[in-house]
Amino acid sequence: MDSAATPPSLPVSLFEARFAVDGAPRLPAFPGSAWRGVFGRALKRAVCVVRHTECDACLLFRSCVYPYLFETPPPPDAAKMRRYSSVPHPYALRVEPGRPDGAYRLGVTLLGRAERHLAYVVHALAEAGKAGLGRDRQGFDLVEVLQAAVSDPTCWQRIYVPGMPLQAQPAAVPNPGPCPGVVVVNLLSPLRLRRHEHLVTPATFGFGDLFGHLLRRISLLSYFHTETPLEVDFAGLTRAAAEVPIGTPRLRWYDWTRYSSRQDTTMDMGGLIGSFEVSGANLAPFWPYLWLGQYTQVGKGTTMGLGRYELLSGTAEEETSE
Repeated sequence: MDSAATPPSLPVSLFEARFAVDGAPRLPAFPGSAWRGVFGRALKRAVCVVRHTECDACLLFRSCVYPYLFETPPPPDAAKMRRYSSVPHPYALRVEPGRPDGAYRLGVTLLGRAERHLAYVVHALAEAGKAGLGRDRQGFDLVEVLQAAVSDPTCWQRIYVPGMPLQAQPAAVPNPGPCPGVVVVNLLSPLRLRRHEHLVTPATFGFGDLFGHLLRRISLLSYFHTETPLEVDFAGLTRAAAEVPIGTPRLRWYDWTRYSSRQDTTMDMGGLIGSFEVSGANLAPFWPYLWLGQYTQVGKGTTMGLGRYELLSGTAEEETSE
């Protein structure tokens, strides 16, 4: 099977907002839900010109930044997901629990056309920090925003400091490069997947579970947020992925619950963390998607930081011993 002829073409932009905090950040063990909540409320306050009206009843529903990022309705003429009220949102958060030195870093990945709204995102993050997070509303003051080169995600450049112009680089399509002999998939945040309406556990996980969700996510993001929808043999790739063996699985379940103010209830959001490896002989047809998935994230809760992973060359034993 040759998927290289039609690789996914989804532009991404990587940003990191850096905040100053009075004392050590006092945040939940996994603060992605808190950040998404204050970010969304701040963005809506910033752009909404029709107060006390539900978004889907507003004349500006399909032209406003807030519903595009946080509700993301399918276009009226969409051929996919026509029966759904929302489609995949074009952003993902990358979160960390906190830093002991009075600083905090929040990563934001914008996908496809979402980069057009970066100025709104930066403004909303600054206002969200001022509003405060956590039970005691601890303040986070935006100090600067950095952008990484997609060709080298370790190379960061400052693009904004408060009071100065925003100077961002355009989004770019990640280049996966050659497929390695062995790759370790290292899950950095809980990966929550379902197969036939049942949660995928460490005992039931297979490569096909990850790839099936990833292929669907990349396809929908490309369809709704770019001009280049993905055209591949979806059924063939999915069947082939289900046959790929994984080696040295080191997976465990991470329990996490969050409170949803919208639904006024506690929700289970736990998922898989750990690592597993795949050999290059089995990986080649899936490599471009697996590489891109480091940016899109995968599974449930990507907008609050879930489903984030990184790819490492080598074996799980070698990575563990370093």
